[in-house]
Amino acid sequence: MKLNYKRTALVGLAFFSICAFWNLYDGVIPLILRDTFHMGDAMAGFIMSLDNILALVLLPVFGALSDKVGRRMPFIFYGTLAAVVFIVLLPFADRLGNITVFLIALGLVLLSMSVYRSPAVALMPDVTEKPLRSKGNAVINLMGALGGVIALVVLRVLGVAKEGERQDYLLIFAIVAALMLVSVLVLRFAINEKKLVRRMRDINYGVDEKEEAALLVRDETKQVRLAPPVKKSLLFILASIALWFMGYNAVYTAFTKYATQVWGHNLSQASTCLLIATVGAVVSYMPIGAISSRIGRKKTILMGITLLALSFGLGAYFAAEFSYALYGIFALVGFSWASINVNSYPMVVEISRFSDIGKYTGYYYTVSMSAQILTPILSGWLLENVGYHTLFPYAAIMVALSFVTMTFARHGDNKPPKRLSKLESFDVDD
Repeated sequence: MKLNYKRTALVGLAFFSICAFWNLYDGVIPLILRDTFHMGDAMAGFIMSLDNILALVLLPVFGALSDKVGRRMPFIFYGTLAAVVFIVLLPFADRLGNITVFLIALGLVLLSMSVYRSPAVALMPDVTEKPLRSKGNAVINLMGALGGVIALVVLRVLGVAKEGERQDYLLIFAIVAALMLVSVLVLRFAINEKKLVRRMRDINYGVDEKEEAALLVRDETKQVRLAPPVKKSLLFILASIALWFMGYNAVYTAFTKYATQVWGHNLSQASTCLLIATVGAVVSYMPIGAISSRIGRKKTILMGITLLALSFGLGAYFAAEFSYALYGIFALVGFSWASINVNSYPMVVEISRFSDIGKYTGYYYTVSMSAQILTPILSGWLLENVGYHTLFPYAAIMVALSFVTMTFARHGDNKPPKRLSKLESFDVDD
């Protein structure tokens, strides 16, 4: 059984467009709020958090809805088209200096992105064999990283105004919107969703009475439910996801502030640490996908959790002042995060049925988004009231707790396929 890398990369074009947009959003919208509309940090921060708040409410809704109405492609296609239109309105509102038009357009962009984010992610397990979903998720993450990098390059090249001139963002927004449009058109015409879904339904969800009896039960109303042990595993997986996101995002979002507060300078070195972590994760995606296909998702995640907790524990010691050892620590953070991130979503959808992959994708995003909303509040309170030295211990403790909860998850792992002969070890993908 081999992953079709070309098909998976094409499916990843949806995530490519999503990540391109979010890098544009995070890089430009705060500048417009500050420079054009002269908005204070508190109000700007609230507006920048609207994407997480909307995601918390809407991603589960549209994930579940895509299970029932036309599967994923209609949501991906029309959601992207709507987002492209509203994205181009943003720089015009910036030119006009009209805050009302800008906020309406921004709200419509965020709504449009919420329409297709869960369906876009759910499309991968829809068209991928169960044992290969970690590899598939690695490819999807790689495509997302590529989209984010391209958006950052566009910002780097075009995001510098001439001296004395006001920055005009129209070309930047237009290029990213064009990237999103081309991506969804290629995806729409290159992937025959109905055909692939029918094929994978037979492969992944063919009637296996033993497996079905282990996962599902009928309640007194004759409704099919997860068996209690399976539901318990799902809850432990979701708890683990919340905990490691709380640990990782606390450091990732507050580290530059930590550096300026504790070191008093070296913002560029702090940014380099975060860049190393990001690059470390990106280059690890494909190897981690291969490793998890051989030893299983749960073991790979537990390895990643152990290394991530160790990395943050070392950070508590080495980050008291800047040390070049931090570059190595953050490279390990990137590898560890890839080990966790590539495998966690496939574990959630492994428990799902064909008819509710979108709903389980919504569960994943509900938990991860909730953690990303909550952790800046908790870690921020500690930073302000106890001290900045709490950042790394807080992250290490949260990640270590996720190891405990993850050990109780008994379902959602993959079953690495057995090779028929030693000669197959030399087989390569087409």
